[in-house]
Amino acid sequence: MLATRPLRQGSASKKYDVLTALGVHACAGSKFQQRLILRFMTAITARYNWQRDELTMGRTELARLWQVDERTVKRELAKLKACGWLCVKRPAARGRVTAYSIDWDRILSDTRPCWDYVGSDFTTRLSTLAGAAQPADQPDRTVIAFPAAASPSDTEWDHALALLHRADPAFHANWLASVQRRALSQGILELEAPTAFQAEYLNTHAGARITRAVQTFAPQVHRVIVRPA
Repeated sequence: MLATRPLRQGSASKKYDVLTALGVHACAGSKFQQRLILRFMTAITARYNWQRDELTMGRTELARLWQVDERTVKRELAKLKACGWLCVKRPAARGRVTAYSIDWDRILSDTRPCWDYVGSDFTTRLSTLAGAAQPADQPDRTVIAFPAAASPSDTEWDHALALLHRADPAFHANWLASVQRRALSQGILELEAPTAFQAEYLNTHAGARITRAVQTFAPQVHRVIVRPA
């Protein structure tokens, strides 16, 4: 994980870069995503310890920081954990609040489609940073993925998932692995995501990519909609 390695030389610029990636990702999203990511970034700048990869804030403190009630804090934390950005590092105990860690590798992967909006130099820097965080056996992205042979027992979504996995394993693992097929009617394929945040993200940022993959196996599909469970 990026945050677990000491950020020595150039650490300040790296922090600004990953926060910029979050900001531009928020600007490209819906008002609900913008609000969630703004709250996340505010917590990072206020209380995140970059050296220890630790965010230690109780719900009461977060509620005061975000100017909301504690029920809203609970919902927002659940969304951040569901998308994999925030992880419990140390659960709360008597006299001690929950300590969270941040999965910067996941954040870099999720914000990658927006890097070019900042500029080519920014994309180059973030690509280098993200590449350093990838495992040595990361699949070669230059290999062209071809559709698998169809099986009568598989749906168009099963085959599209396999195609999307071969093209971008990280995106598949982060956003698609838990998405289920709901129904196909009049050329509209309905999918189901576990959370409203995930459904909204896929519709906003990956709708065209998903539709193209599905059309490889079902040309009659002209629209794909992801709905929350």
